Amino acid sequence: MRSWIAPLVFVAPAAFAGGGDFMQAEILFLGELHDNPAHHQRQAEIVADASPAALVFEMLTPQQAARVTPELIDDATALEATLGWNASGWPDFAMYHPIFAAAPEAAVYGAAVPRPQARRVMDEGTIAVFGEDAALYGLTEPLPKAQQDTREALQLAAHCDAMPVEMLPMMVDIQRLRDAAIARVTLEAFQATGGPVAVITGNGHARLDWGAPDALARVAPELEVWALGQGEVSSGDPEGEFHHVEISADAERGDPCEAFR
Repeated sequence: MRSWIAPLVFVAPAAFAGGGDFMQAEILFLGELHDNPAHHQRQAEIVADASPAALVFEMLTPQQAARVTPELIDDATALEATLGWNASGWPDFAMYHPIFAAAPEAAVYGAAVPRPQARRVMDEGTIAVFGEDAALYGLTEPLPKAQQDTREALQLAAHCDAMPVEMLPMMVDIQRLRDAAIARVTLEAFQATGGPVAVITGNGHARLDWGAPDALARVAPELEVWALGQGEVSSGDPEGEFHHVEISADAERGDPCEAFR
């Protein structure tokens, strides 16, 4: 299913595989382009409707998530400062705060893989960095060549064709590590709260065919999952498979490749 939305326009709940709508899902993967305000508004709308017992953020480490309290959620400035958000490199916290506010009683979980930990992949490998249960989440299996090639090409494009080609396999490994980490924390959140769980993450991690939902399905195939991908008018649908795709107006942004020149 696919819909077009302009900023500030609500779109009705979409159906997911197996029947029903996202209100029946136990796990909701809500994809985004990180710097598009309309995508975050849509996530907040879905979170408000679904009333999840837990929120999982790709953007937060477990240590950051542990600092969140219902009292802090009422104060966007205090919450941002407590999280150290604006020093983290993620887009303006004002875009993300409404998601927290949409489910103020939800338990908050962080699924971020800190950069120092991700860098360890170069020397130690994905399996060692992920630790226990790497095999269960698929990290011990090499990717099919076609998928490996596609993922390396996407990494090259995401880095404006400025990444040395010899680095691309490691970049794919780090992406797989992050997918598995998001899946593991999502399962922990579900087991602790009983769900539903809403996962706030980039489109690449929300895709069903090889993102965090695929990793989660390996360890908990019984869970009802619904995945949203969000694109923009200029670029169209996001890469990958989702239960539902929505298209919004483009975010105002400069040339993302300027930093690579």
